[in-house]
Amino acid sequence: MGVVSRLGEEVLRPAGPWTPNVHRLLGLYAAAGIAETPRPLGFAADGRERLSFLPGVVPNYPLPAWVWADSVLDDAAMLLRRLHDASLPLTGLRDGWRSPVREPAEVVCHNDFAPYNLVFAGERLHGVIDFDFCSPGPRVWDLAYLAYRLAPLTGWTEAGEPADDARAARLARLLASYGSDVTPVGLLPVVAERLRALADFSDAASVELGKLELAEHARIYRADAERLAAGRIAPGSD
Repeated sequence: MGVVSRLGEEVLRPAGPWTPNVHRLLGLYAAAGIAETPRPLGFAADGRERLSFLPGVVPNYPLPAWVWADSVLDDAAMLLRRLHDASLPLTGLRDGWRSPVREPAEVVCHNDFAPYNLVFAGERLHGVIDFDFCSPGPRVWDLAYLAYRLAPLTGWTEAGEPADDARAARLARLLASYGSDVTPVGLLPVVAERLRALADFSDAASVELGKLELAEHARIYRADAERLAAGRIAPGSD
């Protein structure tokens, strides 16, 4: 939501009190040999943070058909697991995050791990960006939002996306690729909770930024949360 600029092989972003923690996290990824995240490069003279640029394509809505490939589902879940596992040394750090810390603080969550923050080379996952809102929390908090966007569990449909009757199988596949012992049915209440939190955030941002479309997004999130809390994976399902 801030102004982001590219300068050669660097990306300049607005910094805040949370930025040192983000750089600590990105440093952990680098130490773990994870090449799919930006590298922290310090700060510019004007105070903006400097990050390495990840080349590739970041899809936006309406998503291209290839985003729904099984390989993308698998790669996204496995990358998220690697990021979570590498983040363990920072789970005890409670202060200095932009987003609330959620218990149990098992890992550092990205908090917006979705196709619009994933970088692709060709049609294969190449990286992930935008860690500004990361904070410690449970693994399922990130899994829930990835499932919402990539199974998908959304209440709207797009051309080329998986059919409604494929959603349950894709959700199970995503959880298996991550290596979670949570069942699809067990994840749905977490998805609903995640969407309610996102709706509250969107309403507040709508007022703060004057972006009326965010209030409409909040309405959609709450409607989807109600459906998923009732155990209905697809719109119109019993």
